[in-house]
Amino acid sequence: MHGPVVPGWLLVGLCAAAGASCLVRLAGCAGHARRAAAGEALMGFGMAAMGVPAAVLTPPPWLWAAYAVLFAAAAAPSLASLASPRTGRRTHGHVGHHLVGSLAMVYMAAVMALDGAAGAAHGAHGARSAVPGGLPLLTAGLLAYYAVYALRTGARLAPAGPVPGPGGGRAAATEVAPACRLAMALGMVAMLLAL
Repeated sequence: MHGPVVPGWLLVGLCAAAGASCLVRLAGCAGHARRAAAGEALMGFGMAAMGVPAAVLTPPPWLWAAYAVLFAAAAAPSLASLASPRTGRRTHGHVGHHLVGSLAMVYMAAVMALDGAAGAAHGAHGARSAVPGGLPLLTAGLLAYYAVYALRTGARLAPAGPVPGPGGGRAAATEVAPACRLAMALGMVAMLLAL
């Protein structure tokens, strides 16, 4: 991704930590929750890999294309789940969010692949593609989606009353997944801005 090095590394750390948290969560759940945790772990680690600052490592265009293929494949189960009549209404929204996330990653990887190919085609000039940052309307739409998602998730996580003392127990454990999703939504906002 294009952008300053220090914020880029902070983004990498945030996304890797979110991915690791999802892997830990994966061990303690089953069914839809397990699939969701696996998808979120993939998303977190994929975002961490894509977030490495271009000043440190400039991946070849084929690697961006591989990211696009990987996340297109990750979108397939979400599409199948949305089409299934067995998917409950509550699950539908979460599956839809996974689908938007996977397709946003496909979009960003495709933009970076085209950008890298255009830069390679122009040699040492380091020229960028004809449409840097992708399609402005699509990028703005994704930015709006993730900003609203982050605000809504953050508002749900904010305590409404007195904060429970140590040993919050199960209530604290159930807040890990939304906190992980909030971190990744903020990471998506940062990545889209750096696009």
